[in-house]
Amino acid sequence: MVIEALPQETADDTWASLAGLTGTQWDSTDATRALLGRNSLIRRIEPHLFDVDAVAWNRRMVAHSGHQPMSFTSQRKHLPEPLPPGWHATPVDDLYMRVEIDQGAVFLLPTTREAQVKAAGQLPSGFEPGKLYQSRSHPRGLQMTVFAASDALANTGIPWEVLQQRVAPDQISVYAGSGMSQLDADGNGGMLKAIYNGRRVTSKYCPFGFAEMPADFINAYVLGSLGTTGTSMGACASFLYNLRHGIADIQSGRSRVVIVGNAEAPITPEVMEGYAAMGALASDKELCELDGLDPSQGPDHRRACRPFGNNCGFTIAESAQMVVLFDDELALELGASVYGSVSDVFVNADGPKKSIAAPGVGNYITVAKAVAAARNMVGEKALRESGLVQAHGTGTPQNRVTESHILSQVAGAFGIESWPVVAVKAYLGHSIGAAAADQLVATLGIWRHGWLPGISTIDELAEDVHQTNLSFSHEHVQIDKQQQAYAVINAKGFGGNNASATVLAPGVTHKMLQQRHGHKAMAQWQSLNEGVQERAATYDAAASAGTSRPTYRFDDGVLGQDDIELTDRRVRLGAKGPEISLELENPYADMLKM
Repeated sequence: MVIEALPQETADDTWASLAGLTGTQWDSTDATRALLGRNSLIRRIEPHLFDVDAVAWNRRMVAHSGHQPMSFTSQRKHLPEPLPPGWHATPVDDLYMRVEIDQGAVFLLPTTREAQVKAAGQLPSGFEPGKLYQSRSHPRGLQMTVFAASDALANTGIPWEVLQQRVAPDQISVYAGSGMSQLDADGNGGMLKAIYNGRRVTSKYCPFGFAEMPADFINAYVLGSLGTTGTSMGACASFLYNLRHGIADIQSGRSRVVIVGNAEAPITPEVMEGYAAMGALASDKELCELDGLDPSQGPDHRRACRPFGNNCGFTIAESAQMVVLFDDELALELGASVYGSVSDVFVNADGPKKSIAAPGVGNYITVAKAVAAARNMVGEKALRESGLVQAHGTGTPQNRVTESHILSQVAGAFGIESWPVVAVKAYLGHSIGAAAADQLVATLGIWRHGWLPGISTIDELAEDVHQTNLSFSHEHVQIDKQQQAYAVINAKGFGGNNASATVLAPGVTHKMLQQRHGHKAMAQWQSLNEGVQERAATYDAAASAGTSRPTYRFDDGVLGQDDIELTDRRVRLGAKGPEISLELENPYADMLKM
């Protein structure tokens, strides 16, 4: 997003990584950089997803027989049983039947039409995660899940086997899912379309289609985990719902390691048709009207999403993001690299609504709570001078007014005079359930590199955007990353699913760790972290070279009833396997004392 603002060496690390992912020969030339840039982020939908100029559909045609019956010949096996009313079939030979229809008939004829919406945020061209392991007809969202989870774990620089030795199996949690479920042709989409297109429903469609399947895949095929699992669905706020579960598990002591994420693959004709019918997506025609272009020219698809500018709808996107959470003691014990910390996630509904998609007042509450939590952690001065807000920033006319008013009002109430507003959907598009994860990971990048991405797809703010107490920028803005204290991640979802998270910058997090654990523990952590970073760098180099492969353990270490040793005090997995204690604390002990 901000690659042109980075030092050349840092930028080339990213270009090389993109080249490795996409199978592109990296040669450090401007032409290759330009190619990689064109083939990432928001752009015209690529044919391997679907042909936007010729979307397959069935045209409904009503035919009338008039005074003479309509007739045709067909193979016996192709005729429906029973025949529709008014159809009469007589044999022609052993294979064919002659059919006469003595009244009107309705036919569905396969044809194509041009899509209204042709832009989306897509994986880099040439990056096909399903080709990197034995994907076996996995829906695209699950292919992305396997890669994202493997990549996140490898980037920790801590082998999973080491974590398993330090953490009990029931102290590992995975919360990951999809807001839309798996709706492409290998999941629910295939199941729902098959019988209407005269095809067979396979045994994989239904199970692969479940919304929590990303968590199931991570547990079964990446981690081999026996811990807590599941997902929460809150439309476009789904990731923050899952993040809330993760931090609650750690804060309560139920878990020490949590994988939190979402994977969304909604770039299908059916899903996009649904959002377009609501008037929610930016169509080519509307984008041309905004820019005064002849529709025959087509719009600039790179600028399809325009948060807080003159806009006409959001741009759908695919994304998979996985975040690894440790409790603080484990992070220090293993030398984990600490990119920040999350203290709270607040969720509130909208209350009474005019329509299920209309915005309400719940987001005022979540943002205000998140800012109040930040104030409690970093103090008044840092709250006002050293934070930012990652806006939901969808690119719709309604969002630009409602969210800017929320942010402006909250900033004013807390004495924040110029709150930096970041809107990464301008680059990435709207990945539905994974959207807030995109925002969180972008925030970690801001703190690492010291650049706020500008809202570069807009020429100016729309007149109805509330600007008091807020700071919007078309250009990238350099910040002192050492002085950053916090970020608020905001998400607004259909149906009134509002969530806002308070995330603390690495500098604040390190100070808290030192305050709690002391200088000696931090010095030991620093020493261990050197090796961790070396392992992470080794993986990163392999990824850039295109030689790394995702972890996918199919039929590996499967446990059965003979592997369980059970007493009233513990469960052991095999004779030498890990133990799960049944010595559970009673939170109601005081109430039971009579």
